[in-house]
Amino acid sequence: MQPWLTVVGIGEDGYAGLGKAARHALLGAVEVLGGARQLDLLPRCIGARRSPWPSPFSLAPVLEKRGTPVCVLASGDPMLFGVGASLARQVAAEEMRVIPAPSSYSLAAARLGWPLQDVTLLSVVARPLAALNAHLHDGARLLVLSNDGTSPAAIAAQLAEHGFGPSRLTVLEHLGGERERRIEGIASDWSLAEAAALNLLAIEVRPADGTCPLPTTSGLPDEAYRHDGQLTKRDVRAITLARLAPRPGELLWDVGAGCGSIGIEWMRAHPGCRAIAVEANEGRQGHIRHNRDTLGVPGLQLVAGQAPAALDGLPAPDAIFIGGGVTEPGVLDRCWASLKPGGRLVANAVTLQSEATLVAFRERQGGALTRISIAQAQPLGDFDTWRSALPITLLDVTKDA
Repeated sequence: MQPWLTVVGIGEDGYAGLGKAARHALLGAVEVLGGARQLDLLPRCIGARRSPWPSPFSLAPVLEKRGTPVCVLASGDPMLFGVGASLARQVAAEEMRVIPAPSSYSLAAARLGWPLQDVTLLSVVARPLAALNAHLHDGARLLVLSNDGTSPAAIAAQLAEHGFGPSRLTVLEHLGGERERRIEGIASDWSLAEAAALNLLAIEVRPADGTCPLPTTSGLPDEAYRHDGQLTKRDVRAITLARLAPRPGELLWDVGAGCGSIGIEWMRAHPGCRAIAVEANEGRQGHIRHNRDTLGVPGLQLVAGQAPAALDGLPAPDAIFIGGGVTEPGVLDRCWASLKPGGRLVANAVTLQSEATLVAFRERQGGALTRISIAQAQPLGDFDTWRSALPITLLDVTKDA
């Protein structure tokens, strides 16, 4: 099959920077689609009809032309946070040809002297800034594709707010073009209210004195969360996450989510991990919203409601954690029925009644029960003694494939 669709990456240097294959595809196209800025870079010799993307954005104008020679223009490398990746999900590889130009990331790394393999590539184009918070580690180098000219100032303010004010910022505008410009500064002292709309922000992350960046492992400090006491404590949380065993691309249901700690740390385990937090208490829903943004996983989906009814219509999970409500009629059975074959279910119990529910469930479905007892040394007069937390009974069961 001959490709009918060609996706052409174009830089700030416009048509002059395109290679022979890209020019040939544009000259032979019946229609060229792209952003207004990209279309304006084409010379008059391109006789194809020029169609800007519709608002709201949709791929329909391309997909409707299946079989007709069509070109799509994209900035830089179309397969890197670009429209090429979106098209590849709907157009077979043999129907589409991609001709990339150097990406903004590649150009930025070249200007800064940063080895690209050592840099984290991020985008806040139509994405929440809060996602950056998961990548704030001392010495980290981030290249962030900005949404617009206000992004650098907003990111600088967010860095300062979270204790990373000393981070060094470099705004790179119009990379690869005649108007290329570089602006540098420190996040806490950032004064540029608005850069050029087309810009990329480079960040060398540095914490302020007294700021301790969070680890990448599960079991974050309890102080990292805003909560009302409904929090799976640090050590138990680490054990629970180990039993849930997050894998890239998998979906977790966090049922009776409390402040959202299990779902949040599931998503922090890998960028591809997804989670849905189900919580009925309105105050705790607010804690979940705050915690997911602060800890860098704004994609955590919150379902406000009481299980099992709140589970209606949710996509089937690869793993389920039940941190609250195991004694609620139907919760355990509904979760088990919804779990994918090969999926893991983990439930924690504190009370005798909830423990009895887990024991009865294990008799029907199998699995392992573990008693977790944690004690911490605390002062007793002039000495120290062990203070035990309430023991936790953990059920861990895997559904037959």
